[in-house]
Parts: sequence; structure tokens; C-alpha cells
Amino acid sequence: MTLTETNYLPGIPAPAEAGDARPCAACQPSSPCPQPPVGAARKTSCDVTVERLPHSLPRRLPVRQILCLLPLALVAVVAVQHRSVLAEGFGYLASAKWPWLLAAAAATCMTWVAASVTRQGALVQKLPKRRLLATQFAAGAANHLLPTGLGASAVNLRFMTVCGVPLARSSSALALYLLAESVARVGLLLGLLIAFPDALRVGGLLPDGAVGPLLLTVGAVVLVAVTVLLLVRRVRTAVFSFLRTALGEARSVHTRPVRALALWGGSFSFPVFQAAGLAAVGQALGLPVPPLHIAVAYLAATVAVALVPTPGGIGSVEAALIVALVAAGGPAALATAVVLAYRIITVWLPLLPGALTLGALVRLKMI
Repeated sequence: MTLTETNYLPGIPAPAEAGDARPCAACQPSSPCPQPPVGAARKTSCDVTVERLPHSLPRRLPVRQILCLLPLALVAVVAVQHRSVLAEGFGYLASAKWPWLLAAAAATCMTWVAASVTRQGALVQKLPKRRLLATQFAAGAANHLLPTGLGASAVNLRFMTVCGVPLARSSSALALYLLAESVARVGLLLGLLIAFPDALRVGGLLPDGAVGPLLLTVGAVVLVAVTVLLLVRRVRTAVFSFLRTALGEARSVHTRPVRALALWGGSFSFPVFQAAGLAAVGQALGLPVPPLHIAVAYLAATVAVALVPTPGGIGSVEAALIVALVAAGGPAALATAVVLAYRIITVWLPLLPGALTLGALVRLKMI
């Protein structure tokens, strides 16, 4: 029996024949792991040990998405709380003269322009104009959702920070804006009272016996602030440091005529446009009060409620305006109609688009 005719046991490889260069199976190197075909499911490599992550890892909280929706939720809450005021105000608008209402709407739009000019005038660094105007529109909505102007201040502070303004300078610009706007408002009120001394019966603005408690409250607040400033060293250091920065920023602004003109021009224009809007609504509803007397009443009412901690002055501003218009000689029922219609135009109609603008600015990381 020849070699080629030998029977081999199954499972035992036959020896290589002459001229066969292929090595035997035992001598072949171990083949690498086969690659998965395109589109196949991923498989674990035979040389790598994979540790699977636990399925209970906490997901990242979508803070920015929540902040985008928060203004809309607040608008809904405030609208539900004041639904009777909204219904009554829209009822008065239906019977008003539309040309005067359009003039009131135009004056309201100009308040955002005046606020933008004042914000830029309070800061040496140049801000993007379109984003600045959009921020003032959004800040108006935020101002009506948070108490004592905190909403507008927070939005503008964040906007300046995103624009690259250091926190100390942006805070100083914010303080300078508030100071200039307050000085302009009080200055206009005093000037109009001197020019028209009979425009307002000031005694009717405050209830009997309210002057004493008001003065005591103001004195107590001032005393507590001075005591804390003198006794707490950390607070005193922070306040003095802020004052140095604010004074330096104010000097820098006033050395530039363009910035100074924008600061004070916008500060005086802002309350003028607001008062003009109220006077236009008064003309639309036939309020028998001269427009300049309505302006005096508006300035007096807004100065009186400046320290009332309500969101955007909602509630307190209406009451003060009604009292001021009655003190200026208007009938109580008609004064109430004028104030409600005015607040519909200046607060409630821009509130929803302002909240949407605020959410868009947050989502685009502009504030």
C-alpha cells in the first residue's frame, strides 16, 4: 500500500504532500477577529473587555429650555389672576377713538427706544443696537413679572455681561441708568408742578394720617441701612468699592458728549413718552382733563409707587393713577376706564410678545 493510499483516522490532518507550501493547521497563526459587515450590529472585540455603564445615570437638567418657557408660564399666571381687569379694559378699548389709541401705542413703542438710548448712554462700551432694542422689549415683559424692577435689571445686567462688559462696570452702568431716570422723572414732576400749580390737588393723593407713618418708615429704613454700613466691615468695603467704580464710570460717560446726551436725553424722553401715552388714552375716552395735567398726574403717581414691591406695579400703579387723575379733576368712573385701557396698551398687549422675545434671547444665548 502506497503512501497515498494510506487510510488516516478521522480528525487527524494528513501530512503535507511534496510541493505543498501550505502549513498545517497546527502551525497556522491565529486569525484576527472577523470584521463585522457594513450595517451589522456592533460586537465586542475578543481582545477588549467592555464595562457597561449603569442605566440609572442622572440626565442633565435642561436649564436653558426651562428658562425659555418660564416667562410664558408667568404670563399665564398673571393673566389668570387679573382676568377681570383684562376683560374690563378691553371693553373700554372697544368704545375708544382709535386714532388716539394708535398714538398711545406709538408712544409706548418709543419708550423702548428711549430706554435703549439711555442704556447705551450709561456705558462707555458700545453695545449692538438691534440686540439692545430687543433686550429692552424683553426686559419690559420681565419687569412686569418680577417685583420692583428686578426683572428688567437682571435682563440688562445679563445682556451686558454676555456682550463682554465686566460685572463691576455693568453694575455701575445699571446704577447710573436708574439714578438718571429717577432724577429726570422727579425733575419733570417738579418743573410741571411749578409751571402748573393747580394741575393736581396733592392733598388728595395720600389718605389722612398716612404722612406720619410713611415718614417713619422711610426714616427707619435709612437708619438701618446706615447702621449696617457702619458696623459691618465687609458690607462697607463692598459699597465703597462699588461707589468708586460707579463714580469712575460716570466721569468717563460725561467726558464723552455723545454718551452724556444719550444718557440724559433718553432719561427725560422715557417718562415723557409714558405720560404722552396716558394723555392719548385720556383723549380717546374723552377724559375732561388737560393733557399736561394728565402728565403731572402720571408722574406723581409713578413717583409715589416707585417703592411698592409689586410685579411691574400691577395693581399699585392702577390705583395710584386713578387717584391722581381724580385729583387732577377727572370723574372717578372715567378715570378708572382711562387707566385700565392705558395699562392694556402698555402692559398686557406687549406682555406675551415680550415674553416670547425673552425666551428667544435666552435660547440664542444673547442673555
